[in-house]
Amino acid sequence: MNTSLLNEKSLSFLETYLNNPSPTGYEWDGQRIWMDYLKPYVDEFFTDTYGTAVGVINPDAKFRVVIEGHADEISWYVNYICDNGLLYVIRNGGSDHQIAPSKIVHIHTMNGIKKGVFGWPAIHTRDKAKEEAPKPENIFIDVGAKNKEEVENMGIHVGCVITYPDPFHILNEDKFVCRALDNRMGGFMIAEVARLLHENKNKLPFGLYITNSVQEEIGLRGAEMIAQRIKPNIAIVTDVTHDTTTPMIDKKKEGLIELGCGPVIAYAPAVQQKLRDLITETAEKKMIPFQRSALSRATGTDTDAFAYSNGGVASALISLPLRYMHTTVEMVHREDVENVIKLIYETLLSIKDGETFSYFE
Repeated sequence: MNTSLLNEKSLSFLETYLNNPSPTGYEWDGQRIWMDYLKPYVDEFFTDTYGTAVGVINPDAKFRVVIEGHADEISWYVNYICDNGLLYVIRNGGSDHQIAPSKIVHIHTMNGIKKGVFGWPAIHTRDKAKEEAPKPENIFIDVGAKNKEEVENMGIHVGCVITYPDPFHILNEDKFVCRALDNRMGGFMIAEVARLLHENKNKLPFGLYITNSVQEEIGLRGAEMIAQRIKPNIAIVTDVTHDTTTPMIDKKKEGLIELGCGPVIAYAPAVQQKLRDLITETAEKKMIPFQRSALSRATGTDTDAFAYSNGGVASALISLPLRYMHTTVEMVHREDVENVIKLIYETLLSIKDGETFSYFE
């Protein structure tokens, strides 16, 4: 396998994919970009009613393996329009109200994107003795309108979805920074696995379902639906997890996870231990650096949806360390991205035949 994983075409796709908005419930445009990139590397595609996209290699095979990420990003909805033209919002997913003030936003309307800003009172006008912190109920958007009628004439109404426009960039040559790395990076990494399988002419003894699920951010809903349709024997999910080395994070509570130290293999009830052991053994054999994370009860990722579907599916979680989750400056390390791709790729190659599947039962 080529040691240089991310080529110019890969990085161009990543930038295009990340810069395109894909809010929960409105993932279609992003899914089209993803499918266009993946098309040369799979035998067929299918999508479901809500937009989960699946590229399939060996669709007629008896055994089915899923590698999965999720396509949606957090956002806001317009919830109320004041007579003076200001907009109040509610969350669509786990949007962080504390980062909102002074952010530029895109409001998606039938008339196209309309720009606005999350306003906030100037520091000079605030009472330091009883200064309010940003809260979901007091943050607001200003679109430059003088009244509600002007807002409505712009095509803005209750229910319009709101995203941040912050684009992809690279810091210090090897840190990828953007909004929505959670978890568009997952979709990117599983697409790269498919590319490597194709370019290296690997033949798999099972059907591989490269799955980009929707609606993870509001409760793993896309994975719940697609798991019932695919009915996989094995599911390997990739998502992001917290780098815990930045300030104000308690390592005794969150564990120690660090950017640049490799993929994170999860230990949790939903993670099937035989599959997890195969992944860790593969990492050790192929000298892929990795970290471990213990998760109480649920993983909080699509792993849970696959694991408890169809009477139980052997599932595992490989996470990408990330700083500043659910902000517009999410950050990951290029080497970690490459090593997640390597680990999924090598794990798939270690599944030799039908006997391997009976091992997980």
